[in-house]
Amino acid sequence: MASAHGAEPDAEDAAETEEAIYEEVMPCDRMELSQWLAVEELITTEASYVHNIQLCVADIRAHLQKKQLPELDLEGLFSNTDDILHVSRRFLKGLEATATQEQEQLLCISTLFQEFKEEMETVYKIYCASYDHALLLVESYRKDPRLQEEILETLNATVPHTGASDLSFFLVMPVQRVTKYPLLLGKILENTPTSASAYPALQAAVRAMAQVNTNINEYKRRREVATKYNKAEHLTLRDRFARLNTHSIAKKTTRLSRLFMHEAGIVAKTEDKEYDDLEEKFQCVVSSMAALKENVASYLGHLEAFLLATPHKRDLQLDEGPAQQYRRLAEYLHCTVFPEFKRRLDRLVCQPLCSLSDMLVGPQQLVKKRLDKLLDYEEIQERKSEMGSVTYDEEAAMNTYLAINALLVAELPRFNQVALQILGQILCSLSTLQRDLAAQVLHQAEKELEQMPHGHMPLPSFWKMVEDTLKQSGAQLPTFCQMFETVMPSPVTQPLNPAEERKVLSLVSKHGPDKLYQVTSNISGSKDLDLTLQRGQIVALLQSVDTKGNTNRWLVDAGGPRGFVPAGKLQPYCPVQRQQPGMQTPALESGTERRRHSYAPPEAPRPQVATFTPAFQVVAGFSFAARSPQEVSLQAGQPVVVLEPHDKKGSKEWSLVDVNGQRGYVPSSYLVTVPVQEPAGWSLPV
Repeated sequence: MASAHGAEPDAEDAAETEEAIYEEVMPCDRMELSQWLAVEELITTEASYVHNIQLCVADIRAHLQKKQLPELDLEGLFSNTDDILHVSRRFLKGLEATATQEQEQLLCISTLFQEFKEEMETVYKIYCASYDHALLLVESYRKDPRLQEEILETLNATVPHTGASDLSFFLVMPVQRVTKYPLLLGKILENTPTSASAYPALQAAVRAMAQVNTNINEYKRRREVATKYNKAEHLTLRDRFARLNTHSIAKKTTRLSRLFMHEAGIVAKTEDKEYDDLEEKFQCVVSSMAALKENVASYLGHLEAFLLATPHKRDLQLDEGPAQQYRRLAEYLHCTVFPEFKRRLDRLVCQPLCSLSDMLVGPQQLVKKRLDKLLDYEEIQERKSEMGSVTYDEEAAMNTYLAINALLVAELPRFNQVALQILGQILCSLSTLQRDLAAQVLHQAEKELEQMPHGHMPLPSFWKMVEDTLKQSGAQLPTFCQMFETVMPSPVTQPLNPAEERKVLSLVSKHGPDKLYQVTSNISGSKDLDLTLQRGQIVALLQSVDTKGNTNRWLVDAGGPRGFVPAGKLQPYCPVQRQQPGMQTPALESGTERRRHSYAPPEAPRPQVATFTPAFQVVAGFSFAARSPQEVSLQAGQPVVVLEPHDKKGSKEWSLVDVNGQRGYVPSSYLVTVPVQEPAGWSLPV
């Protein structure tokens, strides 16, 4: 009995011990099972995520690209999804490879997250920062029935199994995935014993992914601040005044006084060597781009001015020879080489320069706003050190400066690098275009040169021939000028009309005859206080210098208006006093000529008045053949006397003239007024 009674307690003790062991083993198995399920969830959901991103890029975006809808901003919608897909594929491959490491799988997973931490942060922060803009695009497309129909047709054709009604179903996936990594790792960590060798590594992985999400949120906040301030506003003066209020005036006054104290050395500036170096490089890029843009625009202007001359369109009426060869060369250059060069210059240089200029607007605005916020920051910091605390708005202003400064420090290095690369590519394109242009022109010129008589002449002999030809032409020029003056008839003095006579007399009485000047060519005023004058007008000199001391711009009196004119377009006017009898008006012609004449005989002879012989005359600028009895023929260079500067109906397109005693009408545009420098000589118009 004793033995029996002794055996029963032993059996009971064994049963209790077995039950305790079972209770200890089961929680460990449950934790291990939950851990395995958490790892499986991480891997399977990553595979599903990569598959969906692949559908988004390869199917949905590709299908929309084929539709070629100009209103659809695919870059704004999908952002850097390609980069995310590239990183996620490699990450998934690494996760799947950990399945073979049974004992070290958790350690491998932790190490993998640490390795991909920086890459994930780089690609996901760009996507998350532009995600709100993508949602705005989706919302705007939803309001356009045609675009919404095209998007739904694409979704039904590419991913019908998802049941997605718009693109936001796929666009939100990267945002959800990066925020889920810390949760998945945390679930694995919860089911890992603290004594496990992988526990510290898992803790570090959880902290790393949490930090990635924190950095992404901070980057997004900075981008939102930058987006608020980097827009260039083109406001009118009225709009700027409308924005002024007591708060804004006080804030601007505080900033201005702070800036003056900086410049005067009263208060110390906040030093940021890293930012100052970056801003200096950025401003150098801005000035270089502006100078290049200005030079290219000037170059294009000169090229267009060069192309205005079209000698190949003129009939030279010369036999085959050097002149005709030059005509062919000019035609080839104007019609083929230069237009193609201009198109390539616009595509490879001008358009990239304009795009780069647009890119610089945002950073320039942000740099300016950073200075304003820095002045606010310094003012608030002083107040905080004195009072010990600041208001909520002041704290927000300080955070705004810190956000803008951190964003510029992070983004300016890459921006400067990209901008310099673009500038370098533009300069290389410009150099290549210039080299190609020179090669084309030289090749064509050599082809034409080979056909010329002196095409194979040695270079020294060629230059000797050119020099001899120039000397011979220079020796013949005086003889030609002398013959020209001999052959041409003596100039006929063009009388002034009564109004012009009165104006000249008024100018003489006011300023004296030594102050009179005559306009040698038409003057079109382009600046304030400039005069617009016609060739042949008489003016009086008031000052031989303008308000800035420029001696090439004179102040004159035009017989009423006063203003500035170029000194190079004036020549001294020397009136010769003479007595003019009463005006003898020719008798009216009979027949059809009477119909077009508008002059009438005077009622009484005019009294004798003192007048001045003008220093200009009217000649025919072009030959004209009369087509009716009322018209008179002209030869180019032939002097004429204008009787009336209009016809009977008052039209100034025709003028009544006297040519060697014959009266008739000629086109007014065929007449040219030329100054007379010597009474007995002939001078060409200036």
